[in-house]
Amino acid sequence: MVSMSEQPIRTATVPSVHNATTGYRQNRAERTGVAHRAAQAAVEDTQDLIDAEAMSLLADGTDLIDCVEDAKPADGASRRGDQAIRRQELAGFLRSRRERILPEQVGLPPAPRRRTPGLRREEVATLAGVGVTWYTWLEQGRDINASPQVLDAVARTLLLDPHERDHLFRLADTPDGSPQRECATLPPTAQVLLDQLEPYPACIRNARYDILAWNRPFDQLMGPFADLPYEERNSLWRMLTSPKCRAATLDWEEGIRRMVGEYRAAMAEHVAEPAWKCLVERLSKASPEFAELWERHEVASPENLTKRYLHHEVGLLRLNYTHLWLGQRLGTRMTTYTPADDESRERLLELQRIAELQPA
Repeated sequence: MVSMSEQPIRTATVPSVHNATTGYRQNRAERTGVAHRAAQAAVEDTQDLIDAEAMSLLADGTDLIDCVEDAKPADGASRRGDQAIRRQELAGFLRSRRERILPEQVGLPPAPRRRTPGLRREEVATLAGVGVTWYTWLEQGRDINASPQVLDAVARTLLLDPHERDHLFRLADTPDGSPQRECATLPPTAQVLLDQLEPYPACIRNARYDILAWNRPFDQLMGPFADLPYEERNSLWRMLTSPKCRAATLDWEEGIRRMVGEYRAAMAEHVAEPAWKCLVERLSKASPEFAELWERHEVASPENLTKRYLHHEVGLLRLNYTHLWLGQRLGTRMTTYTPADDESRERLLELQRIAELQPA
């Protein structure tokens, strides 16, 4: 075996030149060939680098799409991306809430000609006591900070109910320091009226079926609500996810079909609003029955009908429920449940006596 040091070295023989012109032409051809080969090699090297970079980018993109654990984004970049999405959602939510409010609902004179529906940005800013430029930036999804006090003022100006208020603070990524998040659309006497209806169950809901207020008999029938988070104080959510509510409702299949139809019909005016879409997504994940009914695209309007409840303490209750509209445009209504027969009336009275014996 011949080692590398023992291999013969070949040397190129320099051609002899007999004519100066011929030699020049030959040397120029050689120089041109060498330059051409060098340029070609440079192009190939550059192409190799480009191909390698493209393959690297393609691999990185594939890793991101497939959620490969080895290609996780940095925590800072991920958080910045989440915040950007939140700001865009917040911007869309604020615009949708502003556009649904008529000037006269917040004490402003009605304007005969408006280029945009609802309130203007400057009107919201003035009513909330914030700068017009600052509020405009908030609706544009800019990277600005909002304090709980400012968000509280905006929520009250836009007449947000508890569910919408909670959604606002979540999108702003700001804790809500308010201990009592009452719905601004309800008059102060609403709870007094509900309490005066005892022993008959009654509640106040919006078009999204969020339960905004209730009396003690309704709490005994469909609750308890006090310890539930605001996003679960929803009749549709309770009927689909609470075993207690499902077991107590004897005509559950028919009732839930009607409720889903009513929700879809009401959502036609709020189809692009995050809070409505969010509830649909949550219900679809939590309840196969809802997902199936939602795909049917059936619609229904609220009616005054009779429901049958089987209470674990007093037995069968046949109740006529009646909707009393508090704000037709916002869909806020009071629903009262009155006995359909004497037996149900006596059982509601018994339920009231049971409640009075329980410790406060």
